[in-house]
Amino acid sequence: MRPLLAAFAVLLLAAGSAAADEISIEQAWARATPGGAKNGAAYVTLESTVPDALVAASSPVADKVEIHTHAQEGGVMKMMQIKEVPLDPGKKLVMKPGAEHIMLIGLKRPLAEGETFPLTLTFRKAGKREVEVRVEKPGASEPSMHGMKHGS
Repeated sequence: MRPLLAAFAVLLLAAGSAAADEISIEQAWARATPGGAKNGAAYVTLESTVPDALVAASSPVADKVEIHTHAQEGGVMKMMQIKEVPLDPGKKLVMKPGAEHIMLIGLKRPLAEGETFPLTLTFRKAGKREVEVRVEKPGASEPSMHGMKHGS
């Protein structure tokens, strides 16, 4: 019985590792925030080899972290929380200002240019993945370190 349980445990570990390898996370970045800012945003580029979805995120730099998007409502662009961001196999999802992003609500301190902070992304199938987010200058529209890769 023990060899069977050991073999099953090895299979479970291999399956979890394979699922994590199916997600590529690149260019995790955020904009620096002014001293009194209560909120900020983080952006990442995601790619999956299998159907999956980003379903949650968390970080110690904020009280709460949500996945947001922008939508046009009555001629006005509005930001809103979404439950998940689907990942289609082989298609890159670029989270960026004015599109899907990770909202950092209740910042515990300002985000300073040049620093990094941890961000945990939770995927429906691949589970949790932690990345380091690099803080760019205020008002940046893209990361300055193109090609920065955080896992594959």
